[in-house]
Amino acid sequence: MDHELARLLGSVVRGAPGAAPFTREQLQPASLDLRLGARAYRIRAGFLPERVSIEERLSELAVETLSLEGEGAVLAKGALYLVPLEEELALSDELAARFNPRSSTGRTDLFTRVLVPGFPRFDEAPAGYAGRPWLEVAPLSFAVRLRRGDRLCQMRLARGQAALTTDELAARCAREPLCFEGVRPLATRELRFDDDGGLHLRIGLAGREPCGWRARATDAVVEFAKSGAHAREDFWEPVHAHAGHCVLEPGHFTLFASRERIRVPVDLAAEMLPVDVGIGELRNNYAGFFDSGFGCDEPHGTPAVLEVRAHDLPFLVEEGQVFFRLKFFRTTGAPERPYGRARGGPSYGDQDLTLARAFRPMR
Repeated sequence: MDHELARLLGSVVRGAPGAAPFTREQLQPASLDLRLGARAYRIRAGFLPERVSIEERLSELAVETLSLEGEGAVLAKGALYLVPLEEELALSDELAARFNPRSSTGRTDLFTRVLVPGFPRFDEAPAGYAGRPWLEVAPLSFAVRLRRGDRLCQMRLARGQAALTTDELAARCAREPLCFEGVRPLATRELRFDDDGGLHLRIGLAGREPCGWRARATDAVVEFAKSGAHAREDFWEPVHAHAGHCVLEPGHFTLFASRERIRVPVDLAAEMLPVDVGIGELRNNYAGFFDSGFGCDEPHGTPAVLEVRAHDLPFLVEEGQVFFRLKFFRTTGAPERPYGRARGGPSYGDQDLTLARAFRPMR
């Protein structure tokens, strides 16, 4: 939890050479925000650094180096970059790490994933790992200005098996409601669980006008770190559900919201995952981690925002269609500052179909 993570700063998690000191706003209830380093390398292709060092691959693949100091640099739409993070890890033999994009990252359609030197998977660091992670960044819908110290991803640490089993999750839902439809708590018999401890949830198109926001084609640059910097209509266009459904065109990025409202108790955290590739050729989320206390400040929970892109073919989505699943993880206790109270500025704790912080709501 946040107080436990704070005790690990300077030992298990250290600042890389030249990095600024850790800040309180990096500490979330059950995760730690990681910061961009001083340079971004534009590369010709992504890769996994299992057998060859990142530095060696950069000598082969890098085509441009950008400084992120001061006013930062604009990362071009459709290009791929690699950035060293400002944190280094020294994990114990029983401590592993997982990484996710932050909510504002996913909602700006910044595709990110963490590379760990010597490891053959993205977004994970094995127990006992020591070294500096790197972040792959690809602006997919908009060019984006980034600066050293911007926080695009978050890390959570775990010992052993923290995920709730299907039986444990069903028992928890029977004791206290974790999902609501409107103001009505959903009973356990109304919920759909899978054999892997996942809770299946649906897309919500009805009752929202618009039902979604689609990224516009534009050459304008998003100022990622500036809250309220842009008018929503300059970057987004509304999506409407006619007769309870709408069609996603390949390659277009769209934000939707879940039909259910969600609560994540302070002794749990949750991760949004795909249901099954068999539901269609699309991606349903980029930023999928829910910190402890998400939705608990609202009497009937908070919807999840879905970051959706169809791949090769047009795809029709319908109101109430099963669209994603949540896996819940036990934590070591309640955080000192649950979600919504973990930062100085606004959170997404009272969101519905909410854009990233860089965009102003329309009046």
